[in-house]
Amino acid sequence: MSDISQLAAGVRAGNMRALAKAITLIESRHPEHSGKAAELIDELMPDTGNSIRIGISGVPGVGKSTFIEAFGMNLIKQDHKIAILAVDPSSQLSGGSILGDKTRMEELAREKNAFIRPSPSGDTLGGVARKTRETMLLCEAAGYDVIVIETVGVGQSEITVASMVDFFLLLQLANAGDELQGIKKGVMEIADAIVINKAEGDNRPRADLARRQYENALHLLKPKSSHWQVPAMLCSALHNQGIHEIWEMINKFVATMQEHGEFATKRSLQANDWMWALVMDGLKDLFRNDKNVAGMLDRVQTGVAAGTTSPSVAARRLIEAFKRH
Repeated sequence: MSDISQLAAGVRAGNMRALAKAITLIESRHPEHSGKAAELIDELMPDTGNSIRIGISGVPGVGKSTFIEAFGMNLIKQDHKIAILAVDPSSQLSGGSILGDKTRMEELAREKNAFIRPSPSGDTLGGVARKTRETMLLCEAAGYDVIVIETVGVGQSEITVASMVDFFLLLQLANAGDELQGIKKGVMEIADAIVINKAEGDNRPRADLARRQYENALHLLKPKSSHWQVPAMLCSALHNQGIHEIWEMINKFVATMQEHGEFATKRSLQANDWMWALVMDGLKDLFRNDKNVAGMLDRVQTGVAAGTTSPSVAARRLIEAFKRH
């Protein structure tokens, strides 16, 4: 049995050490490791796809960590195995992941059926997303039946996460009018549910008002599916209120999408999009490392930055250089 086959067997058996070693392999940038990582993913593919993939986003301060901990503990009590993966594009600037710290979810981190992993490092959000997708597959092969992918809620990260999950949950605060004004329409369009957290104590009436406003706003948007009306719900993750109802709602969503064939269709489209993203990444690397292109790239980029060469002319020169073989 090869080393990769042994590693795959360990992942399938749910061995945490094997899973960690497998994730380290796919995160490696060493050229020799990329082939082994692909071999590992290929070998484990038949064991993947059996989880519910959930994306969770929300602005900083909305209580994502508290929510995920309450949500995860609720699932573990129902004998589920849950993996938490964090996509944090800001880590490209800070050099570390602010989301990966297990101390944010102390109770969940102690559970043997919970796995918490910081976002893989990457030069681009696309790179981060690629590693997160592969980590997701490894977790599925290891028996985790609920995968939560968390994003910090800035820029394109929500769109990226939504492109790899079955269900996308947007957490919001109860700053009703102001919040509704400030929220990006695009984010609301990709959400499968909006949940207003911290609906507790004196904040409850404001949360109720915000929920009604979101419901009204959601009715004005074109639904992603004619079989699903995006709900606006309340919860208090701190007091573990409304969490079970959110899990029931997610199960209802999955059952509805499966009944109408949309679940499998979405996963097929995501897999194809993923393949093309990898092709484009590979072609970009091939292009940048081509000896004809590399020899003139700095000069052309300097010309574009200085305004002496137009981007269209620069692109044409580089492509012509690439084609000279």
